[in-house]
Amino acid sequence: MPRWPEQDGIAVRRLDGFTRSGQTFTLAFDAADGPAGERVSLVFDGVATAWTAELNGTELARGDSMFAGAEADVTALLVGVNTLTIRCASEEELLADRPRRPRQRWRTKVVENGGALRFVRTSVVGRAPGFAPGPPTVGPWRPVWLVRRAASAATVEDVTLRPRIEGGDGVVAVSVRLAGAAARVEAVVGDARAELAAGEDGRFTGEVRVVDPARWWPHTHGTPALHDVSLVLDDGQPVGVGRTGFRTLSDDVAALAVNDVPVFARGVVWTPVPEGEVRATLETLRDAGINLVRIPGIGVYEDVTFHDLCDELGLLVWQDFMFANLDYPIEDEDFRAQVVDEARAVLARVGGRPSLVALCGNSEVEQQAAMFGVGVGGDGIGRGELFGGLLPGLARAAGVDVPYVPSAPSGGPLPFHPGSGVANYFGVGGYRRPLSDARTAGVRFASECLAFANVPDGDVADGEGVMRDVGADWDFADVRDHYLRERYGVTAADVDRERYLALSREVSGEMMALVFGEWRRRASPCGGGIVLWSRDLRPGAGWGVLDAAGRPKVALAHLRRALAPRAVWIVDEGMNGLDVHVANDGPEALDAELEVAVLADGTRAIAEATTALRLPPHAAEHVNVEGLLGRFLDVSYAYRFGSPAHDTVVATLRVAGAPLAQATHFPLGPPTEPTAFTLTATHDGDRAVTLATDRVAWGVRLSAPGFAPADDAFTLTPGVPRTIALRPLTPGARLAGATVTALNLIGESPVVAPDLKP
Repeated sequence: MPRWPEQDGIAVRRLDGFTRSGQTFTLAFDAADGPAGERVSLVFDGVATAWTAELNGTELARGDSMFAGAEADVTALLVGVNTLTIRCASEEELLADRPRRPRQRWRTKVVENGGALRFVRTSVVGRAPGFAPGPPTVGPWRPVWLVRRAASAATVEDVTLRPRIEGGDGVVAVSVRLAGAAARVEAVVGDARAELAAGEDGRFTGEVRVVDPARWWPHTHGTPALHDVSLVLDDGQPVGVGRTGFRTLSDDVAALAVNDVPVFARGVVWTPVPEGEVRATLETLRDAGINLVRIPGIGVYEDVTFHDLCDELGLLVWQDFMFANLDYPIEDEDFRAQVVDEARAVLARVGGRPSLVALCGNSEVEQQAAMFGVGVGGDGIGRGELFGGLLPGLARAAGVDVPYVPSAPSGGPLPFHPGSGVANYFGVGGYRRPLSDARTAGVRFASECLAFANVPDGDVADGEGVMRDVGADWDFADVRDHYLRERYGVTAADVDRERYLALSREVSGEMMALVFGEWRRRASPCGGGIVLWSRDLRPGAGWGVLDAAGRPKVALAHLRRALAPRAVWIVDEGMNGLDVHVANDGPEALDAELEVAVLADGTRAIAEATTALRLPPHAAEHVNVEGLLGRFLDVSYAYRFGSPAHDTVVATLRVAGAPLAQATHFPLGPPTEPTAFTLTATHDGDRAVTLATDRVAWGVRLSAPGFAPADDAFTLTPGVPRTIALRPLTPGARLAGATVTALNLIGESPVVAPDLKP
């Protein structure tokens, strides 16, 4: 349901423009007199964290949870010009009067003041020095509304939609609560309708059956079909209450299937973004092949607009409850009551949405307890009643029928063992394991993975924005430098600053793509992974695949190719050579040709072969390179009988003769030494640039001020030109001064008009 559905009898105004002085937030607003009998309320969607609100000097509301809303009747308090004052407790005041019992059974270094903070319903963001240092959010962080309701009108206050598939039909169970009396309520879903029955509690309930509806799919696998839902009250005017979708869902998120089709989940851990940038951020992630976002327990619950967008864009949602790392005092009656109210509110907001695929009790609570040595497994104290009974019970009572994960990670002999349940996998990444660990670890589902200090474009100071595990003698820039040395044989001391940053941008994205290539293989036991995380909270080389301003980093470009619904990638199988994998996640069959070429000196083919492929919808295939070539070439350079005769293996997927996707493998590593070769770039007005090369060009980047290229940091091979679409960043942008570079090219090449081509 929209936050405020448009209907007669209710007028809603958002109150913006608070001024802050210390911990006090003040707003002056006018409020003209309304008709007789009108009811006026102030609605607070969220204030951080312990607060009191006064209107014209009279206290009207208070709260002690960042995640709880409040509403106060202000009909008798309004004057012509009004002063709303919200006073928030300081950090010291917030924590000073917290109880000392029950005692915490383990301690964490992740969160500051955890012993007291575990009693407080507020976000970990701003209170975790390693990855989300302060200051914490204070004050009205969600909107404050002035709501006027006419005395005689029946207005929609609350709607619950619970869609399901029954046979081939879609059925929506509808429950409506009204303010004011109505004799009749009809629910309409698309072209189907049904009258709702009035209940003793003032609610109207019923079901609407939609015959053979279009189903909702994640965008990687189909169309996220949605159906408009409205209510018709006594006056006959429809009131839009949102959209719903129909889909079936497997009962194990680690083996996710939507509409009985297995879905490889490629996700990101969501980080809060400025209010007006949510759509753009989600669209950027969607366009990069991401099909799942996890709202983590360290953060905040998102609003209805966020979830509406995920429904619309075909993005799956893994929803944590906002608990992380701490030993929460569920035995405390006041705390328990807060949790129950909070959970019911969030379940009302997310329940029944087609995008919702998982509820998770918390982030890393079981892991923290196990690492502290006080309990492992499903019966350990890290789970307990809160995560093992109360939260899943509330979800069932609310009719939210999606898989429930008690904790992320959880499920193995130790909760963080990646071969069982769901686990946070940082073997490749934080623990600097070789790429082979992504396979030998037997990852079943990575609820977090692949944390790197991803370098954004532009100059970045050493350590700027870099995360560090509290107590560790290394940070995530050290992790990135490890792979830079292992993959490219380069250290910061070997090259100038600009090249060091350019190679650093490349290596973290390359490692992410290689790991997902391992996990996405048809023979892999892995059901997906969720990258830590989506967008940086502050400038610098943070974990985000987007920088703090929402701009994509090079790492996201590598993920875009690895995670595309129709993708090709190469996996090194050692003594078994190289396998080329092709995925067709979409709803249409793929008729294509797979062309494999083995190049010497990055310029000439010493072996080539082509095979026709027909992949049904939602299918994958793999082809062994030497099996296709029909002879032994030691393409993976595993046997090492002397120097290799080749330096590049290229797999090109073509549809109707045109390249659809391409993958490259460098058996001795990529061509890191810059050299001179011909890289041409011609533009087609202001819409696209076509690139061609006479030698393998590695790490190709197109710089077109005012435009965002559709691909970035890719490899270009001889004989396979590529046309890169350009998206203007501002209306009417004109292409001027564009250039193209490659990590193995000396200098840069200008983008020119076709008739000026050298």
